[in-house]
Amino acid sequence: MVGVLAHHLPLVVGEYTHPTTPIFMLRRCGAGTWPLSMTTPPNHGFQAQIASRLRQIKLYVGSEFRAPLHFPLMNSPQIRCLLIGLVCLLLAVTVDAQETPPRIVAISDAMRQQIDKHEIAGAVTLVASRDRVLHLDAIGDANIEKKLPMQADSLFWIASMTKPITATAVMMLVEEGKLSVDDPIDKYIPELAHLKTADGQEHVITLKHLFTHSSGMPDAGPGELRTPQNLEQVMKHYVGKTLLFAPGSQWKYSQTGINTLGRIVEVVSGKPFQEFLQERLFTPLGMKDTTFYLTKDQIPRLATAYKKTGDKLEPAEISMFSGQDLTSRNRYPAPNGGLFSTASDYGKFARMILNQGTLDGHQYLKPQTVTQMTTVQSGDLVTGFTPGNGWGLGWCVVRQPQGSSQMLSPGTHGHGGAYGTQAWIDPQKGLVYILMVQRANFANSDASDTRMAFQEAAARALAH
Repeated sequence: MVGVLAHHLPLVVGEYTHPTTPIFMLRRCGAGTWPLSMTTPPNHGFQAQIASRLRQIKLYVGSEFRAPLHFPLMNSPQIRCLLIGLVCLLLAVTVDAQETPPRIVAISDAMRQQIDKHEIAGAVTLVASRDRVLHLDAIGDANIEKKLPMQADSLFWIASMTKPITATAVMMLVEEGKLSVDDPIDKYIPELAHLKTADGQEHVITLKHLFTHSSGMPDAGPGELRTPQNLEQVMKHYVGKTLLFAPGSQWKYSQTGINTLGRIVEVVSGKPFQEFLQERLFTPLGMKDTTFYLTKDQIPRLATAYKKTGDKLEPAEISMFSGQDLTSRNRYPAPNGGLFSTASDYGKFARMILNQGTLDGHQYLKPQTVTQMTTVQSGDLVTGFTPGNGWGLGWCVVRQPQGSSQMLSPGTHGHGGAYGTQAWIDPQKGLVYILMVQRANFANSDASDTRMAFQEAAARALAH
């Protein structure tokens, strides 16, 4: 007989009947089969766990796991079945506790209320500390019409949550001495030299202006960036455009500025932007689902986007890719907002930043670089998208918590996405908050009721 603990547990317990003695076998899926009675098992700690559980139900297992294991109580087939069932139950509890991330009920309840109000179809929420995930839960639907439930590994278009990743890539090159945040952008992209304001005055734009959305560079017009297939081609659409204001004099959210930073990464590193991110961040961090280009295998896990019409949710296109194949590579890797990701993937990136540039023993940035990037660099400029913020190098920074940020500490930094996704890192509390939803027409996704409900529930639950 074989007892299968659960479909999601990497463990099968089986009993192989010897003429006189039952011998238990353990199999880790994909790792071969080995008997409990082996003198040098692949995982002695796990074997000890089995022994502990067997002792709890008062079975004699021997002091050294000597083979064979004699169970004098197990002469009866009925008793054997009962005892094996008990072992399976005890193991299921232990393994499930170890491998299933915890869930904070208050957060899940808050998201359920948002679903019941038809604000969102579903959500994946994650809260983490510096060393572990404190909460991970999927609730609601990934696709209402097909009745597909949201899963913890559901994929989302994270839109402008791409920007902090782009900023991190640039700062890696700054650390290596290959560029400076005070460098003029035409040092790397000569065609962007001699940009002028409407009065004809020529201005120098630095990388810092791009990071802080104070360059004055206008965004491309509707449909203008549908045809470029790489960032070099994108830059041609920025050449010669009149600046909206003198660099550094105002704050105006600029997709152009962040895309230009991505192109500078390519010029300096000699690698396509997507390859640089994959090699330097995604692969070493274990962000296996984060990509500009979804695979056919990933498409079924992509949460459907919805817009609210009246009191109902209706399917909506992902605006940035309207009419385009999401698996096609015939489009540029948009540094301003082209990534897809999962809550767990982005949580790894956020925890690395929370840990001052290090995660699981691997250093990606120095602490002083993280500090420079995530503290206000925009001076006294009034910034968006909610009151009380300033801007770091590619990151929104909370100066005076209020409104949708009222439960966060001063110095919290992060970014939202066009379709309601949110990621915020609170260094004072040592917490990361990740919200993954796909709602197309929030009036202001950074000030949405859904964001507030999530963060308030998390803050209350973790305050106790």
